Amino acid sequence: MASIQSTPSPKFDDFEADPTLTNDDLKPTTPDQRSFSRWELASLWIGLVVGVPTYYLAGSLVDLGMAWWQGIATVVAANIVLLVPLVLTGHPGTKYGISFPVLARSSFGIHGAHIPTLLRALVGCGWYGIETWIGGEAIFLLLPSSIKSSSLSQLLPWLGTSPLEFACFIVFWVAQLAIVWKGMDGIRELEKYSAPILITLTSCLLTWAYVKAGGFSHMLSISSKLTSQQFWSLFFPSLTANISFWATLALNIPDFTRYAKSQTDQVIGQAGLPIFMGAFTFVGLAVTCSTEVIFGHVISNPIQLLGEIGGVTTIVLAIFGVSLATLTTNIAANVVAPANALVNLSPSNFTFRSGAIVTALLGIAFQPWRLLRSSESFVYTWLVGYSALLGPIGGIILADYYLIHRTNLSMKDLYTLSPYGAYYYSGGYNLAAMAALVFGILPVVPEKQKKSLAAADPLLPPAN
Repeated sequence: MASIQSTPSPKFDDFEADPTLTNDDLKPTTPDQRSFSRWELASLWIGLVVGVPTYYLAGSLVDLGMAWWQGIATVVAANIVLLVPLVLTGHPGTKYGISFPVLARSSFGIHGAHIPTLLRALVGCGWYGIETWIGGEAIFLLLPSSIKSSSLSQLLPWLGTSPLEFACFIVFWVAQLAIVWKGMDGIRELEKYSAPILITLTSCLLTWAYVKAGGFSHMLSISSKLTSQQFWSLFFPSLTANISFWATLALNIPDFTRYAKSQTDQVIGQAGLPIFMGAFTFVGLAVTCSTEVIFGHVISNPIQLLGEIGGVTTIVLAIFGVSLATLTTNIAANVVAPANALVNLSPSNFTFRSGAIVTALLGIAFQPWRLLRSSESFVYTWLVGYSALLGPIGGIILADYYLIHRTNLSMKDLYTLSPYGAYYYSGGYNLAAMAALVFGILPVVPEKQKKSLAAADPLLPPAN
């Protein structure tokens, strides 16, 4: 077995990489490519945070008996905890300019890296199709009643949905593909310019609720219905659930931090996550509570709320805002990881662009409208549970990078099939990491299976 301890090696251009392990998308980023400032990384997180799933987070905890401020504080606390692995895992991306699949080679082996990257890709592909369908459904729900009541809204048994709903899905699918086609530069531009728009639209919704409801006194009057013991019994599971909200993205965050200008930029850019999550969950809770005062009943679904408000201008802004929020979340969270995993699987056959197209096509092939309508509890429970199983992968990578390699990676050995390379281990697989992954997953599987079987009610899909 090759030596576990590695030392820094010459720059990428100073040695010849194995052609089966690299292409332009897998090479370390050059100084010219490292253009993500702290604001652009913060914009990435704003685009990820502002979306329908996040809107519900604090409200769901209040429904379980927490006070309004306890619900928001739980979300913020979870994201402060999550910030630690985000920054730690983002470090090698910025230091070496490498993506998640290349980083995984150092801990799982040159060939073994396919296991964690493809596991992460599977989660991304599953959510990509579902989120795309949800984005299309948002467009459909906000269409005028005259269009929704037409013959185009009739279910076609062979298709599994109506032509109109499928058309909305394809429109949203094409809109995403247009962004993805431009590669990481297109994603960076989308997130950068969407952030201020999403902040503005969110502020408008919050202001509308405040004015119409005459303030937020109704929300502020919500006190805890739990005893001290009941609160702590709810708090820790809720904290864990909210940590897992972005856990999968914490795994492949090097895919983004490799473009950061410096470590300072990647740290400060990500440091705003708890603030963004706290602010948007406050908006969701405040607006939802205000609907009871304004309409006489609670409207927890923001898409239904926008439809209830009515008006041509509102509908147009709603379709634009909801579509933009879903776009910024889905592309960053569910396209980049699968695309890079496919590139790593076969650098000679895939580029980031072609990998992203395959991901998009799989989104159609999975027919998410059938999955959601036939077995919502299974889909959500399975995908959420499966995402939680990826936690051990992150632990293995962090332990290997910080405790074993002491943040020193050999760039040459990351791109070689030589049996003497530091990351070739046993035939290209690090058996110790594989064993750790198995033992890390086994304790979680029985509990996840039990919850999957017990699930009876459909849940809103969390972000990835």
